[in-house]
Amino acid sequence: MSATAAGNSDRPAGGGLDPAIAARLTRTAEGLLPAIVQQHDTGEVLMLAWMDDEALHRTLTTRSATYWSRSRGEYWVKGATSGNVQRVHSVALDCDGDTLLVTVDQTGNACHTGDRTCFDAGPLPLNGETG
Repeated sequence: MSATAAGNSDRPAGGGLDPAIAARLTRTAEGLLPAIVQQHDTGEVLMLAWMDDEALHRTLTTRSATYWSRSRGEYWVKGATSGNVQRVHSVALDCDGDTLLVTVDQTGNACHTGDRTCFDAGPLPLNGETG
């Protein structure tokens, strides 16, 4: 299923997400939660994406990482077109219910730029340090 924009009434309103899980979520005004994606065995942070209730439901039931694309206004399964698949090992909710941690087994690169991780541009300098 797809829709034209986050918050669009054409987008499923929770789909089949367990109501007990849905009740624990603190979403943005657009109905989204950030999902931090981490390689399950190394702890490497791969990317950040967005999920709504339906994307979370699809992820939990299929174990294929499914996200909401804010730019395209549709759901996307990581690797469906690129082959860089994320097989989900676990999904955790933080203490405030407003962020998800998705641990995966990443096949290929996670970043749309072709890099292994979206966080490989190098650290920003801290006060007193140079690049």
